[in-house]
Amino acid sequence: MPRPDSLPHLDIVSHDVYEREIPHAAYDEFRSTAPVAWVNETEANGHEGSGFWSLTAHEHIVAVHKDWRTFSSEVGGTEIEDLQLDPEALAARRTMLETDPPRHTKLRQMVNPTFSKLAVQTYAAHATELVDEVLDDALAASRATGHLDGVHAVARELPIRMITGLLGVPDDDAPQLFHWADQIVYNADPDYSPAVSDRTNTDPYRRLPFRSPVSLKVFEYVQRLAAARRGVESGDVLSVLTNALVDGEPLSEREQGTFFLLLLIAGNETTRHALAQGLLVLAQNPDALAQLRADPALLDSATEEVLRWTCPQLHFRRTATIDTELGGVPIAAGDKVVTWYTAANFDPAVFDQPYRFDIARTPNRHVTFGGGGPHLCLGQWMARLEVRTFLAALAQRVDHVELVGEPKRVRSNFINGLKALPVRLVPLT
Repeated sequence: MPRPDSLPHLDIVSHDVYEREIPHAAYDEFRSTAPVAWVNETEANGHEGSGFWSLTAHEHIVAVHKDWRTFSSEVGGTEIEDLQLDPEALAARRTMLETDPPRHTKLRQMVNPTFSKLAVQTYAAHATELVDEVLDDALAASRATGHLDGVHAVARELPIRMITGLLGVPDDDAPQLFHWADQIVYNADPDYSPAVSDRTNTDPYRRLPFRSPVSLKVFEYVQRLAAARRGVESGDVLSVLTNALVDGEPLSEREQGTFFLLLLIAGNETTRHALAQGLLVLAQNPDALAQLRADPALLDSATEEVLRWTCPQLHFRRTATIDTELGGVPIAAGDKVVTWYTAANFDPAVFDQPYRFDIARTPNRHVTFGGGGPHLCLGQWMARLEVRTFLAALAQRVDHVELVGEPKRVRSNFINGLKALPVRLVPLT
């Protein structure tokens, strides 16, 4: 007999909820009354299974992410869905996200030099050039028509142009490649996915990342490019994955594909949504750009506040490896534990007036890049560089951002994304 839901009247799981809005009121109630809450999975939310523990308090989310031995990424994966897969199937769809140390550490060390804080700083001038190019086009479009789509005209362009060189992808291939990435990660949105996760039988694709058949197209693409990279040390991600040895063995073709797919999604999707929702929150808080323009010393704190507020990753899942407890609540070995990043980023125990957008907020202990531990976001420094550069350019060139239509959200309980943002950029005169 299933255990009862802790708060059965609240839904923080179904994709439809997140297509409308972030359920902050529900998060607040969970956090204040049942910060470690049991949620049963049903067909209605697309994840029928045994259920999971839902964490909404900052302290518990940080504790789970730091304690990888007790709360594993490798046992069962990092998505909510209840996977009852054989070990071979789990291995087939495993990315670096779904590994624990020591293998996770070895995989991460292969690409750490490319994404380190020091390495990323060498791209600062390039980022400034790209932001200026993107803003030139966006301001011209805004003047000509009175509006533009902030997602496609601005937020999508910058991370794609930044990451193609790091990945080792020809610029001409980027549109198709990132279209595939959208189809894969937005697996619950019918505007993108050919197999909507909660409306289609995706069991035939259970061995593929995000249960998406589009993953196969990315794997085929990676192998085509990898064939020309064998024995060639050019420093890009594809070359590294093609030639790397882990414990003396090369990565399998599937491992190369899943690793590349992870970096493709992480390096593009998350920054895109931080930029898009950054535009939205600036439109909703018109004094913020003027404040930043008057005091450029606020640029670093403004960057962190945009990252806290936008939080592109909604959740990750872990699995308990032993009987344990959180906040006095017993958790059994094998139980799933879901950490809601967006809830942690608005926890009043950590953030004074959390629903106030404050570009001078400091300290700012957001968990947008994870709560610590071995899975702290590999691309955090690149994301910070792009957001910071974008904010600096906006403050110098844009008087304010006007919302001229209704934003449209991605249907996903995994990615906090916008798929359309009608805005007008009003230039400084």
